Amino acid sequence: MMFSLAFPTIDPVLLQIGPFAIRWYALAYIAGLVIGWRYCMALAKRPPYLVKSIDIDDFLVWATLGVVLGGRIGYVLFYRPGYYITEPLEALALWHGGMSFHGGCIGVILALFLFARQRGIPFFALSDIVACATPIGLFFGRLANFINGELWGRATDVPWAMVFPNAGPEPRHPSQLYQATLEGVILFLVLLAMQAGGGRNRPGRISGTFLIGYAVARSVGELFRQPDAQLGFLVLGVTMGQLLSLPMLLAGIYMVVRAKPVASVQPV
Repeated sequence: MMFSLAFPTIDPVLLQIGPFAIRWYALAYIAGLVIGWRYCMALAKRPPYLVKSIDIDDFLVWATLGVVLGGRIGYVLFYRPGYYITEPLEALALWHGGMSFHGGCIGVILALFLFARQRGIPFFALSDIVACATPIGLFFGRLANFINGELWGRATDVPWAMVFPNAGPEPRHPSQLYQATLEGVILFLVLLAMQAGGGRNRPGRISGTFLIGYAVARSVGELFRQPDAQLGFLVLGVTMGQLLSLPMLLAGIYMVVRAKPVASVQPV
């Protein structure tokens, strides 16, 4: 019999009063957005001063809509299009779960473009700030996946393997924690070092690095994560997460190579 660690069973619902429930997953989104917003506010007060704090303040609503709408639409289109064609109203049932980071990323990029155009802000100056904070939300989101006992890893015999509820009797990689570390902690530290070293003086460089870093982290994490049951492995044994990360990787490389230096402006 393979050794495995006990899965720390945590109720996905933190608090329930009648039909009203507060779930850890929802709190993860709220924590990511609020903490990320405060971090972005702090970055806006540092050189090159191309984005004002009030702009970051106002962008929070746009970012929230981009994350939620983009994440849900992305999940519907990328992961279960056949199901939602026959059950279109289920696409509105956010409480049943189902969000895609790649869809959320597209949603936020669209929100960034529209907001920057409306305010006359350099797009990459704003996106670099938002990119620095995004790993915070990824970290909390992956922890919520772990608490929910979802998106578990592949069967393994490593000493830290866990038997997840609803995942069968096989011990599995706690891949949610791997992804929280790679996509959250490590990527945050990389971007922190870049912006501390003046990376924002080349608008687009940090955004491109984020895309590269996430694509690599996600692709590595997918090596340990069980593919989505309705999709399985795709062509050449890749997963949907790896396939969707390829355009991010190529776009990120292009952005880093094309980033040009810009002079700081005086803070207002």
